[in-house]
Order: sequence, then structure tokens, then C-alpha cells
Amino acid sequence: MLSPRHLIILCAIPSTLFAQGTPAGQGSPPPAISSSGQAQIKITPDRATIRISVQTHGSTAVGAASANAKKQNAVVSAICQLGFTNEQLSTTDYNVEPQYRYEQNKDPVLTGYTVTNTIVADIQDIKRVGQVIDAALGSGANMISSLDFYASNTSEARRQAIADAVTKARGEAEAAAKAAGGTLGNVLEITVGGDYQQPPRPMFAKSMAANADMATPINPGQETLNVTVFTRWSFTQR
Repeated sequence: MLSPRHLIILCAIPSTLFAQGTPAGQGSPPPAISSSGQAQIKITPDRATIRISVQTHGSTAVGAASANAKKQNAVVSAICQLGFTNEQLSTTDYNVEPQYRYEQNKDPVLTGYTVTNTIVADIQDIKRVGQVIDAALGSGANMISSLDFYASNTSEARRQAIADAVTKARGEAEAAAKAAGGTLGNVLEITVGGDYQQPPRPMFAKSMAANADMATPINPGQETLNVTVFTRWSFTQR
């Protein structure tokens, strides 16, 4: 027959195992609603960059390069005369390419060389874009490969877009809570996604007016700043 001491030990064992099987504080997570919101805002650009190239041809690489240097120096000088500094002008590409004539069943014949020198002008006043284009083309440039407008400060616009996106996300969450027969509580988490700026599509055309002093007309358009937020809210069932 078991002693009382043994009976106490045997009865304590099942009780200990039960406590280990259900740790304190463990349970289902509180109900929550996740939603997202997107907002966009228009920004007027205040700056621009222009890629300006001089392309020359010659029977020799040295000849083509020499002619190119003469023209490009004239282009840079003309732009600097408008008040631009060397810090606003930078060389981004220089290319020397041989040119060949191809005929069937014959070896390629070297016909000369093409030299392309490209600079980028950083313009901090978009009203002067047309002047820069005209000065460059008038002094020897023969290629405008790109014209890009941008806004120098987008912080305030981005903050406004974030606020609008959160408002939309809350509206989505409130609609979901109401449809589920409950109420929306406090926000638990907000994640701001990376914003995307859609650059404007500039329009420009060389003026054909008789007045040679008329600058090339430029329409910078507007940038579109897109922001997406992801939110999570507490939910109370009625």
C-alpha cells in the first residue's frame, strides 16, 4: 500500500504537465484591419538639364577631334556668356568612332571618323532653357539629345501626399470595419512606400519666326509625385 507521501507526489505530476502545456499570456492576436492608400500631387519644375552635343566628321581621327574641339569650345563660351559657370557645365560623353563603307564580297573600307562630344548644362532657372538651346545651336552644337525638367525641393509636396494617402487608407479601413459589423480603432502601424516621380514631358520647337532674337519656346509641364502607404488598424467587433 502506498504511503501518503507517495500519493501527494503522484497527484502533483499531472498538474505540472498541464501548466507547461498552456503558457501564460498565449492566445489569439487581437483583430485588426489592414489597408493601403495612394495619393499623387502635381509639382511645377523649377530646374532643367540639357544634353548638348557637337558631332564632327573627318578623314582622320585627329582632324575630326580638332574640328570638334573648336566647335565645342565655342558652344561652352556662348553658354558661359549667358552667365553660366563651369560648375553648371560638365562633359558626360566623348566618343571617337571609325566609319566604314561596306560592299558585298569586299572588305570594309575606312572612310573617316566621327567624333561626338556631349556636355550637360544644369539650368537653375527654367525660363532660360530656350536661351541656352539657341546659344548652343548658334555656336556649333548640332545635337540636343535630352531635355529634363525637375523640381529642386519636393519635401513639402511629399509630406502632403503622405497625409492624403493616410486619409484614403483610413477611409478604406473604416468602410471595411463597418461592413464587418464593427468599429475601427487606433492605428497600429503605418509604412510609407517609396515615392515615384513621373517626370514631365517637355515640349520645345525651334522658332521659325523672322525675329532671330526670339528664344526657342519651352513648356516644362508638371511632375507627378506618387506616394503609397500601408496601414494596420485595431478592430472592435460590436
